[in-house]
Amino acid sequence: MRLSRLFGRTTRETPADAESVSHQLLVRAGMISQGAAGVYSYLPLGWRALRRIEQVVREEMDRAGGQELLMPTLQPFELWEASGRYVSFGQSLFTLLDRKEHRLVLGPTHEEVITDLARRYLQSYRDMPLMPYQIQTKFRDEPRPRGGLLRVREFTMKDMYSFDADEAGLDATYQKMASAYAAVYSRLGLPAVMVEADSGAIGGKASHEFMVLTPTGEDIVLHCTTCDYASNAEKARSNKITCDSDAVCAEEVRPLEEVATPESRTIEEVATFLQRPSSQTLKAVFYIADHEFVLAVIRGDLEVNDVKLQRALKCDLLRLAEEGEIVDVGAVPGFGSPIGLDGVRVIADDSVPHARNLVAGANRLGFHVLNANYGRDYTAELVADIAQARGGDRCPACSGTLMEERGIEVGHIFKLGTFLSDKLSASFLDENGVSRSAVMGCYGIGIGRLLAAIVEYGHDDKGIVWPIQVAPYQVHICTLNPDKSNVEHTGEQLYQTLRSSDVDVLLDDRPASPGVKFNDADLIGAPLRVTVSPRTLATGSVEIKWRNKKEAELIAVGDAADLVTAMVRDALASKRSTDG
Repeated sequence: MRLSRLFGRTTRETPADAESVSHQLLVRAGMISQGAAGVYSYLPLGWRALRRIEQVVREEMDRAGGQELLMPTLQPFELWEASGRYVSFGQSLFTLLDRKEHRLVLGPTHEEVITDLARRYLQSYRDMPLMPYQIQTKFRDEPRPRGGLLRVREFTMKDMYSFDADEAGLDATYQKMASAYAAVYSRLGLPAVMVEADSGAIGGKASHEFMVLTPTGEDIVLHCTTCDYASNAEKARSNKITCDSDAVCAEEVRPLEEVATPESRTIEEVATFLQRPSSQTLKAVFYIADHEFVLAVIRGDLEVNDVKLQRALKCDLLRLAEEGEIVDVGAVPGFGSPIGLDGVRVIADDSVPHARNLVAGANRLGFHVLNANYGRDYTAELVADIAQARGGDRCPACSGTLMEERGIEVGHIFKLGTFLSDKLSASFLDENGVSRSAVMGCYGIGIGRLLAAIVEYGHDDKGIVWPIQVAPYQVHICTLNPDKSNVEHTGEQLYQTLRSSDVDVLLDDRPASPGVKFNDADLIGAPLRVTVSPRTLATGSVEIKWRNKKEAELIAVGDAADLVTAMVRDALASKRSTDG
């Protein structure tokens, strides 16, 4: 491709609303263009990179036993009613009415459709394991699209679905897909780690995310410095036992005692006023869960994890209660607790029952109580882990310490079990002729998000540094002062020869200055740059330089095409060999 003919252009201006590095660089390099909030066009350079990523993903899915198909974007709303997931997806679900007033869904994912297909074509245990997949556009009405391709409303996803005869089969398929995902990230040059994750609106009994750890990531990952425990912050656990709480656990239970705590509302204010560590206080947080008032209680040195709480309550909507709603149930904001509070649903973090003699709100303005104890003074309908794990906490799996890092999610896999196949009647006959529901899994990779993650991970202060297997073009030829000497002819000849050798090459044939051409080459990020100039031709050579290296070298003009072709092929072959 000749740069003078390329649709799209580079720019020195950074978009005002571009917060992430990938958003800035992909726009500046002329690879994407925003059409609306969370909606982007892929220009030719970006589209070529996206297609290369798709091909890597496709090859690994096929290698793992997947069968590619294509399902419709428009889905009958009745399928979502049957599954019940239209509630959990909530306002992120795009719906529309056709001319016959029939309600349809713009697919955010395809579990319902693939399960309906399995209901029609799955008959026997001999048909499994079955792993259909597609690469297709999805739609989700994100409340706050951001980060360019990292959080969008229209996106390309690879979604695979598995059907097995039993849980053991699902476990085997799940591990196979985890290995296939690891191969994808290795081939794309991304050091992704597999972490425990919350299943979110997709549902299911277990899930894992694949995270690329980078300071620019939008998610928080907690991992142990000693063992291999790793989790998304939404799911992460920690060992909550501290020296302070150990001491509290060993105390004798003491009588409840009310004390005045004027102007002391927060945990920090109360702990300071009473000269107690925050771990010896009881924090009360009031919520509305699906229109029901709920009180969550947790040890004062911990924070409630709203995602864990929502999963524990099995509710679809969760928000903090407003002050008026708190007063209406008889509690006092800033001085609230479950003590003496009747008719309110209480959920306690599992740090609470073992703690002793905590400071709690008295549900009276300006007063707290000393020596509040679970079981004697209050109880909870449910006790669960609803605490937010943090960096510096003790690992739940060993004696190590959790480290907190930022990361970008580049894949998510789920063990769905039978909850969808039960609801949508996707059954089969087992070896005894008994009808059973298929055991399902699902496995997603956002292709555009992968593109953004590669840029987030691979860039410098000059622009994108593409891995050779993803780069829109493998070679970028810069002809400097093409109207002088034999520069234009040599550049053109090299361009045509490389193309005939199946090397993807971009020729900067514009009448621009050397500085502009070099800056654009660095911004676009092709792995190998070839420079043809009067200075190099005077020595019978051209200059070559890898994008990820500082040094350049001169090679003979006559050998340039063969050498560059060999360098590109060796780089690609080396990567394939490394991936096994």
